[in-house]
Amino acid sequence: MIMVLFGLILIALILFLFFVNQVSRYQRKKTAVPDTYRELLQTHVRYYQQLTTADKTRFEQQVQRFLKRTHIEGVGTEVEPLDRVLVAASAIIPIFGFKNWEYFNLTNVILYPDTFDESYQYEGNRRNILGMVGSGALNGQMILSRSALREGFSNTTDKSNTAIHEFVHLLDKADGYVDGLPTKLLEHSYSIPWLKLVHQTIQEMSEGRTDINPYGATNEAEFFAVISEYFFERPDLLSEKHPELYKMLSHIFQQDPAKTTV
Repeated sequence: MIMVLFGLILIALILFLFFVNQVSRYQRKKTAVPDTYRELLQTHVRYYQQLTTADKTRFEQQVQRFLKRTHIEGVGTEVEPLDRVLVAASAIIPIFGFKNWEYFNLTNVILYPDTFDESYQYEGNRRNILGMVGSGALNGQMILSRSALREGFSNTTDKSNTAIHEFVHLLDKADGYVDGLPTKLLEHSYSIPWLKLVHQTIQEMSEGRTDINPYGATNEAEFFAVISEYFFERPDLLSEKHPELYKMLSHIFQQDPAKTTV
């Protein structure tokens, strides 16, 4: 009799915890998309501003889906509606040319107030990291500097966007490797021409003969992320100064943002 009673209590506890978890998830999804997300997109996201009405609607739908599927939390900082919208926009911009793409390798985005170090500490004098795609124990998570996130969208004249950089790393990682060769996006026949172009450009960067962020010369993976920032932030300039790179990235991302740049 005691064992039966204990079993019933255990079942009731499991059901209660399941119910609490479901309610919590429902409430989180309900509040994940800010009421003002359209206005925030229109005010702060230049990429969105230049879309057609139909594409704006599709972009909004993808933003909503991303926010409902991905948990965004702050560590040492408050996550405001603008932060949620900018994280979602950063995620959608690189995949907007694909249908039904989901970041299966991402569950959480963690916002730190500013730069952090390799031990994920955001205090001290060794902080120089703006963003990171987690691995190992942090697999499925992304860490972003909140200040870098906002700077990436407030400065529309530079060629940098930290959050887009990190989401491109996630795209690169879709085949299991962050190596600058996004085989899930690039047909095999394009792999050798892409790598040849990458190595040629890295050589030019090491000789100081290009306007591309020198951090991109670190390795192929960082080059892909850095040049993708350039592609989405200043497509007009990349198209003018590096037409081969622009053409290849346009093929990889299935987008031609230079056509809509004003």
